[in-house]
Amino acid sequence: MTEKALRLGTRRSMLAMAQSGQVADAVRQLTGRPVELVEITTYGDTSREHLAQIGGTGVFVTALRDALLNGEVDFAVHSLKDLPTAQPDDLVLAAVPVREDPRDVLVARDGLTLTELAAASEGRPVRIGTGSPRRMSQLNAYARSHGLAVETVPIRGNIDTRIGFAHSGELDAVVLAAAGLNRIGRIGEVTDFLPVDTMLPAPGQGALAIECRAVTNGQNTALAAALAELDDPYTRVAVTAERSLLAALEAGCSAPVGAYADLLADGQVVHEMRLRGVVGTTDGSTLVQLSITGPVPTSHDEAVALGRELAVEMLAKGAAGLMGERAL
Repeated sequence: MTEKALRLGTRRSMLAMAQSGQVADAVRQLTGRPVELVEITTYGDTSREHLAQIGGTGVFVTALRDALLNGEVDFAVHSLKDLPTAQPDDLVLAAVPVREDPRDVLVARDGLTLTELAAASEGRPVRIGTGSPRRMSQLNAYARSHGLAVETVPIRGNIDTRIGFAHSGELDAVVLAAAGLNRIGRIGEVTDFLPVDTMLPAPGQGALAIECRAVTNGQNTALAAALAELDDPYTRVAVTAERSLLAALEAGCSAPVGAYADLLADGQVVHEMRLRGVVGTTDGSTLVQLSITGPVPTSHDEAVALGRELAVEMLAKGAAGLMGERAL
């Protein structure tokens, strides 16, 4: 008799379906069981308001978590950067697979880079679309420091819609995540990769979160153990440090906060992890950008402590006053 299919909860967007499909293939190989995708519409998918207006925190996640808790699905796949930093007691983050490229990228008209766009704009501001206060803040700060005339324009929509703004000429360019374009096979449309030194990504950007119900009374043990096989220990401690910084700043997913943890190595020997963080006003006029370096965390608690330590330093430098309404 064929085993009952595992039900994977996913958002309906093209990107969500693509990344959930990749996880489904991996789970099929691990368990030998069929996996079916269960499409779920979230509030963030139906609202036409900008993310900063609807709060950002949890808007793409709550419906999936409700489906998990109600037993409608067995596990769910999220973009990690969409997850609220507080983990519910009755759900477990079973796996954080190897991270994709965390960088932000530009898709611009005529195949131009950011610098080429500015040179070709004939004195008018370059109009760049993004729905992210974090991207607006750092893009405007970069433009200010390099003498570029840039106007950031709030946009919503799926990847096709956003890229369409640039291809139609309505905007000069849009900023997107490299990971998403990689996962749907459209990385070739990128005209400029923005280095993390120019734009720190969102905490957890490029990583996926695989979530299931917590193990209780022996239930879900086999599924949680199978999903754990997909976990990448380095990715997990890196994103844990990034999200700990976000939590300690009491900032939500839509706050203008960037964070990125990477390994520092001497030759082949990895010896330290560096965590960088930035908070800024959306016009880019003021940024608090700091970093901290320590031993590579070997536990969840060590990664959390690294994030909290950097948050304390950033708050002492005035970060709290740059985030607008904080998530309490």
